[in-house]
Amino acid sequence: MSIALQRIFRYNVHYTHTRVFLGRTLSNVPHKEIKEQYYLVREDILPEAVLKTVQAKELLAQGAVKTIHDAVDQVGLSRSAFYKYKDGIFPLSKLDRERIITISMDLEHRSGILSKVLVLIAGLEANVLTIHQSIPLQGMANAVISVDTSLMGEKINQLLSTLRMQEGVIRAAIIGQG
Repeated sequence: MSIALQRIFRYNVHYTHTRVFLGRTLSNVPHKEIKEQYYLVREDILPEAVLKTVQAKELLAQGAVKTIHDAVDQVGLSRSAFYKYKDGIFPLSKLDRERIITISMDLEHRSGILSKVLVLIAGLEANVLTIHQSIPLQGMANAVISVDTSLMGEKINQLLSTLRMQEGVIRAAIIGQG
């Protein structure tokens, strides 16, 4: 099993025979400037408390236990360790879901504008999941599109800048991610 660690979580390492990823403390960096960065780490090099946190989260997600107290008791972990790691570790499959973005655009009310936007998105290897377009008012319509970007790699900024340059697109912004 592979597990990803979030860069901004902290823990002290007191293990002599274990190689682990050390996260840097970014406490003096304003929250807006922190960019989440993930690492793929093999399970066998993680501390036991981190692995037990994953087990406890899985028990809770499956409904096998009703409370955090029950989950940590069942896996043999302290509640403080669970709370310390719970927001910083995710099974790799969960990270795939984080590749969905929601884009809001104001489009000119002309035939074919939305169609061109959809072709542009598909051309950058993104997959359109949902589309909602408002009724045009004063020559403009708002469109909100949810896009799976998992095949795009690091081209999300390119997608946004290309959308903004597209004829008929007045405004384009990412309004959600996750």
